[in-house]
Amino acid sequence: MFRRLLLAAAAALLPVMAPMGAHAQTKELKLFNWSNYIPPDLLKRFEAETGIKVILDTYDSNETMLSKLQAGATGYDLVVPTGTTLKNMIRDGMLLKVDAASLPNFKGVGAPFDKPDYDPERAYSVPYMWGTTGIAYDTAVTGGKLEESWKVLFEPPASLVGKVGMLNAPGEAWDSAAHYLGIDTCTEKPDDAQRILDVLMKQKPAVAIYSSNATGDRVVAGEVSMQQMWNGAYRRAKVRKPSLEWIYPKEGLDMWSDNFAVPKGAPNVENAKVFMNWMLDPKNIAEASNFLGYNNAVTGSSSYLSDALRNEVAVNTPADKLALLRPGKTCSPASLDLRDKVWTRLRR
Repeated sequence: MFRRLLLAAAAALLPVMAPMGAHAQTKELKLFNWSNYIPPDLLKRFEAETGIKVILDTYDSNETMLSKLQAGATGYDLVVPTGTTLKNMIRDGMLLKVDAASLPNFKGVGAPFDKPDYDPERAYSVPYMWGTTGIAYDTAVTGGKLEESWKVLFEPPASLVGKVGMLNAPGEAWDSAAHYLGIDTCTEKPDDAQRILDVLMKQKPAVAIYSSNATGDRVVAGEVSMQQMWNGAYRRAKVRKPSLEWIYPKEGLDMWSDNFAVPKGAPNVENAKVFMNWMLDPKNIAEASNFLGYNNAVTGSSSYLSDALRNEVAVNTPADKLALLRPGKTCSPASLDLRDKVWTRLRR
């Protein structure tokens, strides 16, 4: 009788333990992530430690990810939206509430990423990487350092005409031009939108490519000599090409953060939660930071970061540059509509 009671008690515990155990042995995880944005070896280790097979699809912008989901793409267990996009996805009912702040490893998330304005209760998401969007250029081509201003990107010197790379992301182009002009990035004024379009159209003949993929490879290969760039991509490129330089534009630059979130209809929700919790382990998230060249939000990860990453000024913003960082804002539909119209005109 006593043995039967013990077995019954053990059986009652199995449903509680299953998300971290049984699910991990039998299920898959389909991750929809930015291209080149997670170390392959880290995914292999996750698979080995949990038994969960990861299937990875990639995209090159928040807009691409959103359009695919809105067009009816299903089967994804995790997506990786930037903060402002995440807030809009929550508003539009595109994400599943998973009480992410209750995950065991969430206790290591530091401020302000523990309660960001785009998900203040962390009900839908956990943080991944955070960084900035600035300018990288090759001093071997320019013959020295350039002015720390968006002007050098939008009005490049003759030596860089035809050698400029821009991210293929409406928000990045819009925000950078807005910073340059001193315009609120969430403006709803058509006149402001026209000024932003004028700057981007004037720059267009100098642009070799609009692409968010392989930006580091292009500057290293010399296909472009100046690139609107995420700071982690710059960090990885500079290791291969020391003549690269990073600019913190004096007019200000975007500071963004990317997050893991579960889309509505995800077939493997518990596996998604296992992955999110696993990625919040200090050693695991530090491995991603060291590979990608971006900072993360887990306070205990610092002891696992490489010296090269800790000493990179493009990643660890110097004290005298902190005031230049502009946290992303969630803009109104009217503002986003102007942004889309500007981008459509630019990319005709």
